[in-house]
Amino acid sequence: MAAVELRNVSKSFGSVSVIEGVDLTIEKGEFVVFVGASGSGKSTLLRMIAGLETVSDGDILIDGKDVTFDEPSERGIAMVFQSYALYPHMNVYDNIAFNLRLARFDKAEIDRRVKEAARILRLEPLLSRAPAQLSGGQRQRVAIGRAIVRNPKVFLFDEPLSNLDAALRVQMRLEIERLHRELGTTMIYVTHDQVEAMTLADRIVALDGGTIQQVGAPLELYARPSNLFVAGFIGSPRMNLLPGRVLGATDGRATVGFDASAGTSIDVAARHVAAGDAVTLGVRPEALEVMASGAGVPAGMAALPARIESVERLGNITYAYLDGGTPEVITVQVMGDAPLEPGHDVQVGIRPEMLHV
Repeated sequence: MAAVELRNVSKSFGSVSVIEGVDLTIEKGEFVVFVGASGSGKSTLLRMIAGLETVSDGDILIDGKDVTFDEPSERGIAMVFQSYALYPHMNVYDNIAFNLRLARFDKAEIDRRVKEAARILRLEPLLSRAPAQLSGGQRQRVAIGRAIVRNPKVFLFDEPLSNLDAALRVQMRLEIERLHRELGTTMIYVTHDQVEAMTLADRIVALDGGTIQQVGAPLELYARPSNLFVAGFIGSPRMNLLPGRVLGATDGRATVGFDASAGTSIDVAARHVAAGDAVTLGVRPEALEVMASGAGVPAGMAALPARIESVERLGNITYAYLDGGTPEVITVQVMGDAPLEPGHDVQVGIRPEMLHV
């Protein structure tokens, strides 16, 4: 395993800048996920670490060695792509062994490494099969096995699960998580799926527009997003973002009102704001309460009038989508058997400790 350090790394294609001055240290044995929307620069950043893209500016260090201008084969990395890229005329054993044979490893050593990778990935019964005889998840495990046998310092994954159906993605997430625990190797994983990021990462690197928006543990980004991009991207369903205004502010506290409901205000923790500032107020769907219209509101809580537009019942939980006079619908997560019906007028209760400014 090895640490990976990016020092002021930038990448431009002509006059178009896609990565802007990224500084990041990934510790030995850490599982770090780059997450962001399409075009955020996450795959380009990964490919620069791999040596598949040149660096316009800055330095890349792996295990303390500057590899900025080294060839991919000299960096001690192994990469798993979205495409399995298996040789159709070779069986599973030969696909996994291929790079070792190219490197002229001893036959006994090749056999030992292939069988060890097959054991780790539970491919032992499949070694004689052709790729066409495998499921999508099995093919991806073969592609990972081809990387494992190289004993790399760093594993790089570029959206490896995007070709799989939903059930297989869940299964493969568990496999990759188990693989990291067993091998302990540094892993860097790129995805646009924030569920993958939340479930796999020791730390998430949220990227947008070629810059890092926030770095932290998954629950840190979920509970304390540093800006609107992270607040809106991390979490499924996304955080509700409501327009508001600061009515008054003291040191570390503010009274904020909701533009959609004149006269409704709430006292919250907030810094660097002043009376009159226009702000965005964020609250997670599970942090909201639905109360009957006209019901008493508990002390300290704000309540916005709204109408239920639609209801999605998923068994153990229910999502209600409400029209609260805001630019976007308000999403509320409640218990699966909550008695909510479209067309009903309700109040949406918000507790001050749950509101982000």
